[in-house]
Amino acid sequence: MRYLAEPHHDGSALYVSEPAPSPGAPVTVWVRTPRAAGVTGVHVRAVCDGEPRYTEAAVDPDRTSWDISGYGATDVWWRAEITAANPVTRYRFLLRTAGPPAGPGQLWLTAAGVVAHDVTDATDFRLVTHEPPPGWLAGAIVYQIFPDRFGRSGQDRPLPGWALPRDWDHDPVIPSGPGTSQQFYGGDLDGVVRHLDHIEALGADTVYLTPIFPARSNHRYDAAAFDRIDPLLGGDEALHRLADALHARGMRLLGDITTNHCGDAHPWFTAAVSDVHAPERDMFYFDPVTGDYVSWWGVKSLPKLNWGSDLVRERVPAVLTRWLGPLDGWRVDVANMTGRLGSDDHTHEVAALLRRALGPGAALIAEHNHDASADLDRDGWHGTMNYGGFTRPVWSWLRGPDLDLDHFLGVPGGVPSRDGVQTLATLRTFAAHMSWRSLTHSWQLLDSHDSPRIRTVTGARDRHLVALGLQATLPGTPMVFAGSEFGLTGVTGEHSRTPMPWNRPADQDPETLAGYRALLGLRRAEPALRHGGLRWLHADRDCLVHVRETAEESLLVCARRAPGRPLPLPAPATAVHTTGLTVAAGAAADTLPGDGPSFSVWRLTR
Repeated sequence: MRYLAEPHHDGSALYVSEPAPSPGAPVTVWVRTPRAAGVTGVHVRAVCDGEPRYTEAAVDPDRTSWDISGYGATDVWWRAEITAANPVTRYRFLLRTAGPPAGPGQLWLTAAGVVAHDVTDATDFRLVTHEPPPGWLAGAIVYQIFPDRFGRSGQDRPLPGWALPRDWDHDPVIPSGPGTSQQFYGGDLDGVVRHLDHIEALGADTVYLTPIFPARSNHRYDAAAFDRIDPLLGGDEALHRLADALHARGMRLLGDITTNHCGDAHPWFTAAVSDVHAPERDMFYFDPVTGDYVSWWGVKSLPKLNWGSDLVRERVPAVLTRWLGPLDGWRVDVANMTGRLGSDDHTHEVAALLRRALGPGAALIAEHNHDASADLDRDGWHGTMNYGGFTRPVWSWLRGPDLDLDHFLGVPGGVPSRDGVQTLATLRTFAAHMSWRSLTHSWQLLDSHDSPRIRTVTGARDRHLVALGLQATLPGTPMVFAGSEFGLTGVTGEHSRTPMPWNRPADQDPETLAGYRALLGLRRAEPALRHGGLRWLHADRDCLVHVRETAEESLLVCARRAPGRPLPLPAPATAVHTTGLTVAAGAAADTLPGDGPSFSVWRLTR
């Protein structure tokens, strides 16, 4: 195993005594050093009030004799106590080694791994004393629904003039051009209730709805009101029926809010645009000379909110809190742009304001399709939609050979082909720039209503299931876009919004559906997959191996995109799950088979 001899620490309970410390509280941290690494001493470097301080660690004899991973007594555990002195306290480990004949060596261990040279604090581990996310969020599995395309109750409702009626099972989705945002299939909230058994059987426990307020489009990001639910979806009563049905099952419901803009039919904007003296005028950005207004990406139906306005800061949080009860939190659309325009940068204030308004029990997740790290760990967003740190590297590793897309989540040139070593480097780089708390509460998604489908990207079921295996076993919150469990395809976000194939057996892939139920079910069943630490053991061109660990269990995960040489297991193991292998679950082994594409999970023997 390529990385088996590397010293290790992460933010899980195995290595940090208190994941949510109070300000000024002492916290015990452990670092694990394989004997082969030759570590002879350890200091913890913690930055307190801007100044680094060093604390010498001591060998923890209880853990050093503890066969925590089934590897045998091959690791030395060092223990030290540091103080959560600031809202975010950064720390790292200084490792002394026997070194070359000329003198002892030094290594730094940060969240990015082990290096033999000095590095900045950017990838240090972090203790965070801000109020933690709600307890239920870290173990959640989220299921995303685009309401117009998920399920219908059968109720006939008068259609507005903008709607272009489409037949659920016979009219294909218009992927771009005229009619794209007007095509209307008639899904509603009572239609979601009809299919809750399906969602629950997948292992999901949290439903996330894209916008449900009245609008003049099928996506509803151009909200015309925030004080009522769209009658086309069944109105306020339908939201309460859905929420009650979910809560009765012990499940939760999240909404989708646009804090960056509203629709041009919204009363806030119509008041602002019709009267230069209206108090709402300050809620938007108007050119004092031309009277023109700023909108999202120049789309004039989406006027941008000005978070320098006291009225915006009063009204938008009130919208979010108004719907708590039926809703258990929010996903925030284009959170990365909220409060930002030119010299204005109110984003961190906005995120903190919304988090305080919602209180400790509600989730607040930010949409961000590139590097979100500068917006996290600031008492605002609990996590991000982790396109940059998960979706993009997984796509690059598992893309099909014939994939032809114009861009790669906005990056020109399509999806590059990268090997496993490069993929691991991306995964570790993004994870290292945020706290363990933010990582584990960020959504790990393979696709969404804004992207091509994972089946289109991978081009085949076997690679699709390898991608799903990574989603189900890595830290973070899995977010499944409705329909991917059936193997639905789509080359753009609009094209991916296919009506669910409830009555189209030819569009359902039973083996893919079975894979989702098995792997998401495994995540729900195994505490190590939801709350355990993460230790990477191996990467080569076509294979990635990691282990998820708690004090009670160690699960080794092997993902292969192609056949390769068998790898020795670090300890005897029993197969827990196998996809693409001749080895069945329950079989014992001391090597990882080289079959591929394949995905397998193994319980290491202790």
